[in-house]
Amino acid sequence: MRLLANENFPKASVMALREKGYNVLSIGEDNPSIRDHEVIDIAIKEGRLILTFDRDYGELVFKKGLKPPKGIIYLRTDTFAPEEPAEIVEKLVKSQKFDFDRHLTVVDNNFVRQRKY
Repeated sequence: MRLLANENFPKASVMALREKGYNVLSIGEDNPSIRDHEVIDIAIKEGRLILTFDRDYGELVFKKGLKPPKGIIYLRTDTFAPEEPAEIVEKLVKSQKFDFDRHLTVVDNNFVRQRKY
């Protein structure tokens, strides 16, 4: 699975996912300070699932029409250990309960919700 970690996704989680064999491109490492629509452009060009803590992605998808085919995982957790986002993402992927393609997947402390686009 090809992932694109937004700039706000912890480096420790990027590294943990890589150690587990995931192909992860990190905006913080490779393209710091680019705009959200540029992140989506990269995701579209490279066929990557976006990992983010930025709630603006819902607006970009549903109001602006920017729709990365591989989807977006939006984590809405306030406090977490640096490696915890990686554990959450891996658990979601391994569960095989979710289709991420063309979905905004919202992960909260209490639920996982998906909205197709």
